[in-house]
Amino acid sequence: MGQKVRPTSLRLGITEEWRSQWFAGKKQFGLYLVEDFKIREFIKRQYYYAGIPKVEISRTRGKLHVTVWCARPGLVIGRKGVEVERLKTGVEELTGGTVDIAVEEVREPVLNAQLVAEDVAQQIERRTAFRRAIRRAAEMTMTGGAAGVKIEVSGRLGGSEMARCEKVRMGSVPLHTFRAKIDYGFTEAKTKYGNIGIKVWVNTGLLPPGQTIRDVEERNHASDA
Repeated sequence: MGQKVRPTSLRLGITEEWRSQWFAGKKQFGLYLVEDFKIREFIKRQYYYAGIPKVEISRTRGKLHVTVWCARPGLVIGRKGVEVERLKTGVEELTGGTVDIAVEEVREPVLNAQLVAEDVAQQIERRTAFRRAIRRAAEMTMTGGAAGVKIEVSGRLGGSEMARCEKVRMGSVPLHTFRAKIDYGFTEAKTKYGNIGIKVWVNTGLLPPGQTIRDVEERNHASDA
């Protein structure tokens, strides 16, 4: 089962939190769902090179809260906050409501599966040999402190006539262990031979028995205070 289901959705409420947090009735649910998709697509397209692995969206009465996680927050904030104001204006035009934008930094990009996948995609688009690209990315992730990593690329690799799949695996990636903090990322590299799909699984360790990610975060906040 772990092979066929997205690891992040499989672990919701255990090691993962919902990336859209709101409640709506039947009439509004579909509208909000499409709106969330458009917001994420807009932000990703405008600030792709800022390294954005996820965008969290929450709704309160009459206000939309958007948290942008990025590896290079300076590109999103801009000088004196010019870029973040431009982003806020763009999202407000898209949704037609009041929007609150927050920018958070991804402290360890080499342990974020989506950023690792996008890095591999950029290397392949620059015509780096795919085996070298995935092995180098896997080694950097393991050096960054991961317990395990698996990277899989598929498509017309190296311009071959027939599409095929290649992968590299280091360490332990237990997809059936719910307490394992498995981060998953997917992207596509656009080459002249067609698109090459890149999937990345990163294992950053196990949660203590009987605890969820929210319990761990609350304990960390209490210790910081």
